Amino acid sequence: MSSPTAPSPRSGVDWRVRFGALALIWGCSFLFIKVGTEGFAPFQVTFGRLLFGTAVLLVALIAKRDRLPRGARTWGRLAVAAFLLNALPFSLFSYAELTIPSTLAGICNATTPLWGMALSLVALSEDRPTRVRAAGLGIGFVGVLTVLGAWQGFSGLDVTGTALALLASASYAVGWIYVRRTLSGTGSSNLSLATAQVGLGTLQLALVTPVFTTWPATVEVLPLLSVIALGALGTGWAMLLQYGVVAEVGPTTASMVTYFIPVIATAAGVALLGEHLSWNTPVGALVVLAGAALTQTRTSSRRQPPRTAAAGTAAPRVRRDPRAGAHPQP
Repeated sequence: MSSPTAPSPRSGVDWRVRFGALALIWGCSFLFIKVGTEGFAPFQVTFGRLLFGTAVLLVALIAKRDRLPRGARTWGRLAVAAFLLNALPFSLFSYAELTIPSTLAGICNATTPLWGMALSLVALSEDRPTRVRAAGLGIGFVGVLTVLGAWQGFSGLDVTGTALALLASASYAVGWIYVRRTLSGTGSSNLSLATAQVGLGTLQLALVTPVFTTWPATVEVLPLLSVIALGALGTGWAMLLQYGVVAEVGPTTASMVTYFIPVIATAAGVALLGEHLSWNTPVGALVVLAGAALTQTRTSSRRQPPRTAAAGTAAPRVRRDPRAGAHPQP
């Protein structure tokens, strides 16, 4: 993946406003998933999300007179990325929210940097563990146990749903490591690659959904609107906002959206869905975010390449890819 050689034109809207919109959209995605699963099967929610997201990205691609990537190898790698970053985690979160609150799903999503840091030590030889980052991983793990109420024996917790949400977060981390290693320097724009990737994810769900689900007897308005919002806003427009913010202020500042997503997800779940919030949930979430922040620290050595804020991984020594510096979609 290549980034433009010239600075991207700035939007007329201040980047802070777009940053806030991005955090709000991604934070509310877990609410949209929860409401969507009240009227549709999880695979149907994911398929609708990817379908409407692809539509928005295609419109943007046409408007910018860009084109889709070329080459069978690139498309094959994008198919894998679509599975790891879109089809699989989106479906896992949808299934998870059948049995766990959207607040817990949002907090589980915040563990992606922890997974990424742990996995990158094995997958990327350029990334070297430091005491601070190792401490961050340990602190983040303590935070997860706090959220789950480990001292209570996880009583009242749906283990399967929570495990699915954590697995979804791990899938993001694996996917971003894969993207960093295989899709750098393709010569295609980030919008082109994203459109192709989400489109391939749509095709994957189009094959799976009819096999495992049947169309609901009645289509309720609110779940349908939630799926449309989840796709058009959370998967389509949010990606466009993400690229714009990264291009204008850089991946480090843009990656700070990571720390607002669970806060907004929790607030939305409590305020709009009436979800119960025990003291250990916000406290554990803060500990998770503190650990995640520590895993993203860099040494002062010039030899250390930039890392992705989403997965805590070291970047290949090629041209910077704006997608690699931002948080993956929730």
